Amino acid sequence: MKLPTARIAGFLRRPDPDLRAVLLYGPDAGLVRERAAALARTVCSDLSDPFRVADLPAAALAGDPARLADEAAQISLMGGRRVVRVREAGDALAPLFARFLADSVGDALVVVDAGDLPGRSTLRRAFDDSAHAAAIGCYPDSARDLAAVIRDTCAAHRVQISRDATDFLVSHLGGDRLLTRAELEKLTLYAGDGGKIELDDARAVIADTAALSLDDALLAAAEGDAVALDRALARVFHEGEAPVTVIRALLRHLQRLHVLAARVATGASVDEVIRGARPPIFFKEQDSWRRQLQRWSEKRLRRALDRVGEAEFRMKLTGLPAETICREALFDLARNASARN
Repeated sequence: MKLPTARIAGFLRRPDPDLRAVLLYGPDAGLVRERAAALARTVCSDLSDPFRVADLPAAALAGDPARLADEAAQISLMGGRRVVRVREAGDALAPLFARFLADSVGDALVVVDAGDLPGRSTLRRAFDDSAHAAAIGCYPDSARDLAAVIRDTCAAHRVQISRDATDFLVSHLGGDRLLTRAELEKLTLYAGDGGKIELDDARAVIADTAALSLDDALLAAAEGDAVALDRALARVFHEGEAPVTVIRALLRHLQRLHVLAARVATGASVDEVIRGARPPIFFKEQDSWRRQLQRWSEKRLRRALDRVGEAEFRMKLTGLPAETICREALFDLARNASARN
């Protein structure tokens, strides 16, 4: 079955005991790993227990398909239900899981993690169509979800955080749940238990992260500043950011810019739109957003979104170097921003 978003949190705390397997997939690899670990711990709190936890890369099952059923049917020597974790699964394993779910053995919970599977994915279909399995999509945190993660993390360390600092973090984190948590843990350690985080603290602690370099690249591209774009993009790739992550961040930026441009098109002033943006635009970036809204109309942004979406499609299907496609998309956007046609 496909699990609705509203049921995910409760399911992760207490999954249906009748389910035999759960698939976690999506573009947020950190959230996939976090949720997979949370599900596995509902069965076995110690994921390093070799008697109750089997950890299998997808390649191992591709070479030995019978191993899935063998591991699921095993009985722990020390007692207790077992967990079988399958890593980096893809559509090549769809027939194997379809057979397993149709006639599963044993009582182990099989937790499968995968990347960003398309809607037509045969692996997703195998889990969606089975009454004994669930599929959960893992997507980058919304502004509201990210703010909740920030609040919860700070509360766990008895740390207070200002609204400006929270707005800054919402704008600069969120692409990967585990990276977000790592940055927040670093920030709360910097503040100390019982401390307080102000805007300057947040900027000081995460100022060197790839997220900031990526933001610089997106702002430069949308403003038409090719020189600044080239400089920022060099930092982004030097820091190890994946081209597909950059393209998806560009899509999110353009989608937000498109929403704001549509409000301008209805008669609102640029300043009104900037002030009313939710989540709030970080004050040091507001001038850049004003310039972008002066350069881009709602109609032109629709065309830009189509071009960037096509670039992501080419990354997945053409076999051309992903970084080359990514660079072409960003510099094409910068040229169009400068042209103002």
